[in-house]
Amino acid sequence: MRSMTGFGKGIAETEERKVTVEIKTVNHKQFDLSVKSPRAVFFCEDSVRNICKKYIKRGHIDVFINYKDLREGKGTVNVDIFLAGQYLTAAESLKSLGAENDLTASQLLRMPDVVNVEPMEDNEESIKDVVSEATEIACRNLVAMREREGEALKKELVYRLNNLVNIVKEIEDRAPIVWENYSKKLKQRLEEVLAGIELDESRFLTEVACFVDKSNIDEEITRLKTHLEHGLVLMEDKSEVGKKLDFLVQEINREINTAGSKSNDIILTQKVLAAKNELEKFREQVQNIE
Repeated sequence: MRSMTGFGKGIAETEERKVTVEIKTVNHKQFDLSVKSPRAVFFCEDSVRNICKKYIKRGHIDVFINYKDLREGKGTVNVDIFLAGQYLTAAESLKSLGAENDLTASQLLRMPDVVNVEPMEDNEESIKDVVSEATEIACRNLVAMREREGEALKKELVYRLNNLVNIVKEIEDRAPIVWENYSKKLKQRLEEVLAGIELDESRFLTEVACFVDKSNIDEEITRLKTHLEHGLVLMEDKSEVGKKLDFLVQEINREINTAGSKSNDIILTQKVLAAKNELEKFREQVQNIE
């Protein structure tokens, strides 16, 4: 089990270049990747995306790439002699106004467009290899962190599921008591109203049976037990279980709501509310699972 939040850093270096890749992930329902890199490595983004997909199934992923060109003689300096001459001629022309021409070579080099640095052509495959290596390292470090956080989340989720199992057991034990109490109260009220008139036992039992039928939650309890057992099994699943747990939460919530709608007992209602509260805590943690 892996958390969807994490951070990983990878560094790859050769004699000619150094690449640092940092990957940060947070919760997201789908695979959503954003790459921020210098222009020199723009062409590597598809490779970075494909590598990330091998390690990350879902979440919002920010990838930051830093590239350093360590080669000597990375470019050629070209001087526009004609343009420099024009600047010099312009300076000379100001002498007629009494101005001294103090334009030096170093000043000319700083004039706009006089100097142009033409970068040396680089080997894209070599760059891509280093970027890919750094990305692989960053992804492995990220996964290691996500798995550590996932183990902590797993303990919390198992704890919540076991709490739900206990609450559902309490609801199951309470249901027959509700029916029994209803039967006693109904019989007592009828006897008070009839004031000595013999009670029609058949009609009384029919009324009780109708109440039991309307408030019966046996099916909901059975399905809840099944869902919770399945949830505990998923806790041991080594694959990406986040989406499966999302769906499971929806099913459990549906059964709890149905059981609550049939409740005619304050204690049973309190237990249903306790189950909903525990399920919400479980759902919040599930949002962090890949």
